[in-house]
Amino acid sequence: MSAITNLTRTWLTHSVKPFLFTNEYDQVLPYEDCENLGLYIHIPFCESICNFCPYCKTLYSEKLCNRYLDALLEEIHRVGCQTAEKKTVTSLYFGGGTPALVVDRIREIIEAVREHFIITEGIGLELHPDNVRVPVLQMLQAAGVTKISIGIQSFQEKFQQILGRKPVELDVMAAALQAVSFETVSMDFIFALPGQNFADLRTDIDTAFANGANHIAIYPFIDFTFTRSPVRALPKKQKRKLLDDITRYCLDQGYVRNSIWTFAKEEKAGYSSMTRDNFLGFGCSATTLLKEQFKINTFSVEAYCERVQSGKLPTSLTIRFTRRQRMVYYLFWTAYSTRVDAVDFERFFGVPLKRMYGTALLLARAFRFVTYQDGIYRMTLKGAFYYHYYENFYTLAYIDKMWGIMRREDFPEQIRL
Repeated sequence: MSAITNLTRTWLTHSVKPFLFTNEYDQVLPYEDCENLGLYIHIPFCESICNFCPYCKTLYSEKLCNRYLDALLEEIHRVGCQTAEKKTVTSLYFGGGTPALVVDRIREIIEAVREHFIITEGIGLELHPDNVRVPVLQMLQAAGVTKISIGIQSFQEKFQQILGRKPVELDVMAAALQAVSFETVSMDFIFALPGQNFADLRTDIDTAFANGANHIAIYPFIDFTFTRSPVRALPKKQKRKLLDDITRYCLDQGYVRNSIWTFAKEEKAGYSSMTRDNFLGFGCSATTLLKEQFKINTFSVEAYCERVQSGKLPTSLTIRFTRRQRMVYYLFWTAYSTRVDAVDFERFFGVPLKRMYGTALLLARAFRFVTYQDGIYRMTLKGAFYYHYYENFYTLAYIDKMWGIMRREDFPEQIRL
């Protein structure tokens, strides 16, 4: 896996230089001139830990949680005060963990954000199915949340058992969603589980759209080395067939594809914290992407609180991008939306996309990974699968390694990828 990612990195960056993350960090983040800037807040607390989940999380404790939220508010104010005027941002997303565990303080957090930022495209928050109850939804709506994403994973008992999840109370959840409306109601599912076929996934898709969802996300199962999950994903050929079948079915139903694995009933329904040119992340394990750097906060809740309360930012690692490295990062995550706009690329970097990656784009078109029209490269079904396939390599070669180390060390000296 590392050989594939290393060769791709070398070819696209025109350098053998690795991605080098070090423990140096800035106390002032240069985001004032960043356009298309998004915000993300991480709430790491869960009532129980799913063994397949790779994200930064910890068991809920009221005392620790309140200490964490106080530190989170301090980090938001410290970063937000770095600009003289309020900064316009696209969106704010809460992830976790289980953000609904702090539903009584979500308004306070959003108000702190709004002291420094003007949010133009809404506020999203992740929910466990058990959280989808009228009182919780009403509190979120009153706080300003406009989009929710519910981590279903599967409605079917056989896959719930594989993942260690309990059954979803579908009637209760559907009634709550009918009583309290949001701009986007997304439901998340996992594909490529052992024994899973298209009929299983079609049932989940139909059930979601019939019970309050106007958007779905179907992510591939990835077996991270540091999780305790015994589950192994399906082989490549079966995964490709599943992804192609899912895509064809959703498009045949008239759903809008707005990323590699997300589909919506209508164009306006969207849920994604990733497809931003730049973003600021708050909370433990949250990442920040700016024009020339990427940083990640410590994964330790205790270390996060201590660092913030000492008057410093909780940054664990930072990479200072070369120009080509930043271009590769931009293209990788922009392609997640299944399209790359050459005009947007030139606006961001000040140089034509074809001048920098003409050969790669010609090869992509020759292999029928993308089509090209009016300055926009769009992924084909084949291209979408191979994007997914490469992302799997990238995830296991880079993210798996980095997150594995950061779970063991609060502030590593450096990581080479």
